[in-house]
Amino acid sequence: MRIAFLDCFAGIAGDMFVAAAIDVGVPFPVIEQAVASLNLGVTLQMETVDRSGISSAKFHVLIDGKPAEVAEPAHSHEHAHDHPHSHSDHPHHDHAHSHDAEHAHKHEPAHTHPHTHGRSLAQIRSLLQAAPLNPSVRERASLIFELLGAAEAKIHNVPVDSIHFHEVGSVDAIVDIVAASAAIEYLEQTGPLAWHVSSINVGGGMVECAHGTFPVPAPATAELLRGLPTYSAHVQKELVTPTGAAILRALAPQTSTPPPTAYSAIGYGAGSRNPRHFPNVLRLSLGDSAQTDSEDVVVLETALDDQNPQIIAHAAQCALAAGALDVMLAPVQMKKGRPGTLVTLLARPADAARMEALLFRETTTLGLRTRRETRRVLERRHVAAETAYGLISIKLGLLRGEVVNAAPEFEDCRRAAEMHNAPLKTVYQAAIAAWNAMAPPQNSRSSVAAPVERA
Repeated sequence: MRIAFLDCFAGIAGDMFVAAAIDVGVPFPVIEQAVASLNLGVTLQMETVDRSGISSAKFHVLIDGKPAEVAEPAHSHEHAHDHPHSHSDHPHHDHAHSHDAEHAHKHEPAHTHPHTHGRSLAQIRSLLQAAPLNPSVRERASLIFELLGAAEAKIHNVPVDSIHFHEVGSVDAIVDIVAASAAIEYLEQTGPLAWHVSSINVGGGMVECAHGTFPVPAPATAELLRGLPTYSAHVQKELVTPTGAAILRALAPQTSTPPPTAYSAIGYGAGSRNPRHFPNVLRLSLGDSAQTDSEDVVVLETALDDQNPQIIAHAAQCALAAGALDVMLAPVQMKKGRPGTLVTLLARPADAARMEALLFRETTTLGLRTRRETRRVLERRHVAAETAYGLISIKLGLLRGEVVNAAPEFEDCRRAAEMHNAPLKTVYQAAIAAWNAMAPPQNSRSSVAAPVERA
């Protein structure tokens, strides 16, 4: 199994992801060709920089020889209507989002600008549709923008089509998203790639937005990171941008520790700032796992009859967020006829001690049963299916390269149902129909309505 591991000890931004992908082996002309198809009049540039002693790749987007976020002429007029706006992908904002991000992934001018009109999601869709992009690149870039739009729509409680992106809809951010999509397509062209991500350092402190001052991560970024493991350390600055968070969400990476892997390539993508004693880089590692379709796991069990079930459910969610492979809760009858809950937790051997401590801390149990077992797993990947409700990510299970299971991602369907005021089951069925229409004939037996099991 091929493994791609994103180590986000300094957060993630779109330009950092692109730079890391190029540094790990994606040919720069692949990125240039994809961006040129957008006809945005930009020039791309790569350079090697030093970040706290680490030689890293730096990705630049230039307009007339200047950084795109500084040179872009679209940022020149007042924003005269009430469209909600997106959190910027870099600290330079045309609206009143003026936080001082030492981690800045883009160039930061010393001044601010008036609140400006941005591109709508429909305009960005049209731009991508008109470009002669590889279909898989177009679909992934569209999915990333759909995720950004959905996050903003939820934060502002408005329909997604009323969202106008500002910095995230500017030239440099569009380039970052399309370039990232082209890089992912190149890395995955030789076969399925299992994406993994470390816990994500979001930084700390506060960011000043047009709607007020918010703690890091800013609202849209926090929404996009929901369900992914995060922490705050080392710097009181914003480390994760909305574009970086949306790329992660589109990859749907596994958040548990990768299986034993022989990494053959490691790349570093740099942000623009170079703070002292803190390497402002994203690390991307590629390799082949020794794991084929089976692995050793540890099963931890305990039965509880003296704890509020709401707290038991919370403990299960804590375990999943901490890297448990799966947690199951089953009703059981215990001594003296008491109803109870059987907690069964599945973990990798390296995580067993940590999961034991978590269960002792979060539940009332006085003891745990543990055993080691072997589980067999399918390879997994994701594709985007276009529906009347937007792009829905389809999780695929592959056995020796053949798709045997396919299921829409529940959270994508739920968000689409909320945005379109449609029944969830209707959106789910539309996603299944879209997958069945795009699936190759040899994968016809993957036309299923049941979700793929997590473990």
